Amino acid sequence: MQGKYDFQKTEKEMQDLWESGGVFKFDPDKESGGEIYSIDTPPPTVSGSLHMGHLSSYTQAEIVARYHRMRGRNVFYPFGFDDNGLPTERLVEREEGIKAGSMPRSEFARKCLETTAKYEDEFKAFWKSLGFSADWSTEYRTIGPDVQAISQRLFLDLVRMGKAYEKESPVLWCVECGTSIAQAELDATDMEGTFCYVNFSVGGEPLEVATTRPELLYPCVCLFVNPEDGRYRHLIGGTANVPLYGHDIPIKADPRVGVDKGTGVVMCSTFGDSTDVEWYSDHGLPYVRAIEPDGRISPEVPLLGGLTVKAAKEEAIRLLGERGLLVKTEAITHTVGTHERCGRPIEIIPSRQWYIDILSGKEAFLKAGDEVRWYPASMKARYVAWVENLKWDWCISRQRFFGVPFPVWYCGGCGKPAFADPADLPVNPLEQAYVGACGCGCTEFIPESAVFDTWATSSVTPQINERLGLKLVPMGMRTHAHEIIRTWSFYTIVRSLYHTGGIPWKDLMICGFILARKGEKISKSKTNNDFDPKHLIATHSADVLRYWTAGAKLGTDTFFAVDDLGASKRFITKLWNAARFAISRLDGFTREERDIPYDSLMPIDRWILCRLREATGKAAAYLDEYELGPARHEADGLFWKDFCDNYIEIAKDRLYNPDEHGAEAHRSGRCALYAALLGILKLYAIYVPHVTEAIYRDFFMAFEGAPSLHVTEWAVGAEADAKVLAFGEKVKEAVYAVRKDKSERNVSIKTGMDTLTVDSGS
Repeated sequence: MQGKYDFQKTEKEMQDLWESGGVFKFDPDKESGGEIYSIDTPPPTVSGSLHMGHLSSYTQAEIVARYHRMRGRNVFYPFGFDDNGLPTERLVEREEGIKAGSMPRSEFARKCLETTAKYEDEFKAFWKSLGFSADWSTEYRTIGPDVQAISQRLFLDLVRMGKAYEKESPVLWCVECGTSIAQAELDATDMEGTFCYVNFSVGGEPLEVATTRPELLYPCVCLFVNPEDGRYRHLIGGTANVPLYGHDIPIKADPRVGVDKGTGVVMCSTFGDSTDVEWYSDHGLPYVRAIEPDGRISPEVPLLGGLTVKAAKEEAIRLLGERGLLVKTEAITHTVGTHERCGRPIEIIPSRQWYIDILSGKEAFLKAGDEVRWYPASMKARYVAWVENLKWDWCISRQRFFGVPFPVWYCGGCGKPAFADPADLPVNPLEQAYVGACGCGCTEFIPESAVFDTWATSSVTPQINERLGLKLVPMGMRTHAHEIIRTWSFYTIVRSLYHTGGIPWKDLMICGFILARKGEKISKSKTNNDFDPKHLIATHSADVLRYWTAGAKLGTDTFFAVDDLGASKRFITKLWNAARFAISRLDGFTREERDIPYDSLMPIDRWILCRLREATGKAAAYLDEYELGPARHEADGLFWKDFCDNYIEIAKDRLYNPDEHGAEAHRSGRCALYAALLGILKLYAIYVPHVTEAIYRDFFMAFEGAPSLHVTEWAVGAEADAKVLAFGEKVKEAVYAVRKDKSERNVSIKTGMDTLTVDSGS
């Protein structure tokens, strides 16, 4: 072994060897493959550069993949890319300096495909530079023809089941992105606003109403009061006159009105928020159009028509004050629903959209959540809270340009939808005409121009993974960060229940964020991304970053600073140097020495192998629960304290001076040294695959025969001998006492002692 470990040379060499040797290629028919352990890997969104959060969460999953492979399982570890939808559009618009709607759709789609291909190559190179053990022949793209066909086929299945439907109804709408969105895409954002106290008129007397949306007085269709509010009980059933516009509206009672909020009288406009939608539906109220899809007030609205919502709000306040209808205003901070993609407040407007029924299945979704094993278990509470608070069916249609098309046309006569033949998928209705006739006799059809919400495709990744002819569902594990439990976890459970009748995966491993400073995650959309992971890998090594990542507590946000990598670097150096020493003492080692029976070894040699067995068993138990950090801690304790600090020091003289200690003692020490170091390399292989593979190939491969350390197996099963472990602890206590005594006497550690008495306790 070379004197100093050169990670820049070695890591690339090991990656090339793995790829050229097909070490991680998945073979479903492999005779020695064991049971299949499959991972539903998150297809990263192709929307820009990768960041430390990607590095950490994906590496944690990769460590799990390596662990199960070294437990003898046939690991199916695919990768895909989520390259359709709004994030991709925004990326292309930003990089090309264009707008999606400013050119033919086909030309924009071509630019999107070119851009995503470039980034996917970069992403793949990044994962490979981290030593990922994925089988890249299983790679998929959510915009690819095969995945489009799967997504469209499963949509048609939902239509046949009555679980997918279209309707004209109020929908969450982002005026910035120009599309409908789903409830899961809403963020609750605290924003500054204005509470306006406005005088309505009841029988010529003023009725004070507080509202944050004075621009929606024209579409105000009702006032609501709490039926228990004695101040207004006499008004229930009457009417009020709307300021500025002069039309009369009913006054109704509803227990959802907060008695202590504002004046206790609440406007219902079509539509100011989701409560307005509920009242509109529950009380059979009329609809008055006010806000257009472009975020402007409808032209037919007097006084404010054509203005943006913000400008209309300001003008309404001015007019109310001018006409003596404004009692007062208060500056407030209130929670506003915003679109997670752009941060703009959403509106609610009527629109015809496609939905997947989720409101009728809450109990089934909660039961499915119980069947999935959550790691950490506390994360299930977020899923439960989300399901219990669902208010809308899942809107899956988006008025965008680059996505998976709906396989739908509409009859030009009666408007009834016509669906593609499953045998023809994938189809693009904008490019392919529907052939056939409607039941009404019409033969002219209008293509659907909307595309699927990107989650509508990524929610079926288990089915996408089965496209290779494998029966995988339920898959072994899925992993992702905690912020998409409400989207990716939930949506995939929904789709799996509908399409398979069961859960999509057995285990769900939830990762935390990597934070730059308190309360802010490192993200490609933030300005605080001071740490480029590609630069960190090139500067500090993949193994150093992997080792650091493994220390993060599952599901918990972790702060990152470059200085934190110091401990990882010291570990890599220590492992390399310890291996160099051990291998230097194994010169001329033979298979006969390797195979000396355990019972024939000296007690201290049996002890280090017992400690290896104990640490391996404990680490495996932690990793079965996806606890990477505590498992690494077990390996660290074995390596640093027992192997390096104690065993090597105790056995060193015997290894250096065989003539003095005898051939049998020398052979026993070499056997234990070989087995202990190999076992330690196996424990660390899942965390630091490059340096461990380099050491294995340099010496151990000639004896073990396996072409890679990573296809060898952990020795888990046999319990460690408790008496031997206790003996080792006594020896360690004695060694510590000797070191302490010499230190206190300020003499060299090499100084001999006249007498040393050890109480063995037996």
